[in-house]
Amino acid sequence: MQNLTLQLAENILSTDFDRLPPEVVREARRGFFNWLGVAIGACRHETIDILISMAGFAGAKEQASVLGREEKTNIFFAALINGTSSHTFDFDDTHLDTILHPSAPVAPAALAVGEYYGLSGKEVLAAYALGVEVACRVAVAICPSHYSLGWHVTGTAGVLGAAAAAGKLLGLDARKMAYALGIAAAQPVGLREMFGTMTKPFHPGKAAMNGLMSAWLAKEGFTSSERALEAPAGYLKVMAPEYDAAKINSGWGERFEILANSYKPYACGVVAHPVITGVVALREKYNLKPEDVAGIEAQVNHWVLKLMGKESPQTGLEAKFSTYHCAAVGLIYGRAGERQFSDEVVKDERTVALRKKVKLITDEKMREDEARVRIILNDGRVLEEYVGHAKGSRENPMTDKELEDKYRDLVAGILPPAKIEDSVRLAWDMENLADVRDLVRACCP
Repeated sequence: MQNLTLQLAENILSTDFDRLPPEVVREARRGFFNWLGVAIGACRHETIDILISMAGFAGAKEQASVLGREEKTNIFFAALINGTSSHTFDFDDTHLDTILHPSAPVAPAALAVGEYYGLSGKEVLAAYALGVEVACRVAVAICPSHYSLGWHVTGTAGVLGAAAAAGKLLGLDARKMAYALGIAAAQPVGLREMFGTMTKPFHPGKAAMNGLMSAWLAKEGFTSSERALEAPAGYLKVMAPEYDAAKINSGWGERFEILANSYKPYACGVVAHPVITGVVALREKYNLKPEDVAGIEAQVNHWVLKLMGKESPQTGLEAKFSTYHCAAVGLIYGRAGERQFSDEVVKDERTVALRKKVKLITDEKMREDEARVRIILNDGRVLEEYVGHAKGSRENPMTDKELEDKYRDLVAGILPPAKIEDSVRLAWDMENLADVRDLVRACCP
């Protein structure tokens, strides 16, 4: 397809806030708010301490904030750190058709530019929505073959979304935007092998940093191919055995992939959510206790074992990729928030014992948001729950109130109560902020 990259650049530049339908603005607001919560919530994790230490070692200037903390760093490190933080808990949004987490690479790049230049909330929110759109469209074009190769699409497609968002805010023209997309296309990051380690959340953080860097370089006159996506040796051909280039630009302005985005009620890989939903439902319906249970069986989509098949996780990060652990904590605690993925809970004798009683059965007919859960009791009874759509999916979405509750739970103990209230109020009213730095200040202690 000729001029695909340049056409995408022109589409990005031709779309401003006023051209976004109300439902897209609403979803952008929800997505950005959800992202703020998960970024602040993980800000004290050891992963973030290491990155902040590296920024200090590099002598980074104080240009932008690290959410939830007092430190400032330069805009590139801010994008890296906030992006990594927002994916550390694996509690961020998910584009279910591709298993892309679009906000983690896009939002931190947009916010870093917005804070440094004192841009309006409306400008940042629009850039974020467009960056998410780009990342999702690229992911749709290359998945599932790209993901099946072992790439982590959140980093590999997210870098293009980050470049688009940053380039929009930096005022690039069409040619320079195409250059920014080209520079970003040369920097895909992310391997599925890294799931369960600090390197997984590093993927979207580095994608945010690389995308912002790509836009900044293009602004200064740094060149790249103007056919970075569609060329014979370009991004699409190299990154995916099978791809559909037309999906990147077709229907631009008429359909929006951000409307297919979803938000997690559970702090783990999204393909385990149907199992958790089913276990929690049975627990509540029958007032079950761990000691009542002889076994838990679940029929699941084939991706569950491929992505979340760790039977004996040893750390909280590993447990986020263990459906066995997810089922166990769902029954013990009736939830699977971040606290249920602490190292302490992972090693707890009750959790370990119940994990060993979980059996997963793949069913090629099961969708990714679908599962059939059976709990076998010690007295021989079998309880069953069919989950047609997991909590948090498009068909069973989290409400604004549930997103707000999730945010408050994540930031409690990090932000003082007054700032929690300010940040909630400002985030929901983001498009009316004259200066996005008002929101940033509310998100830092």
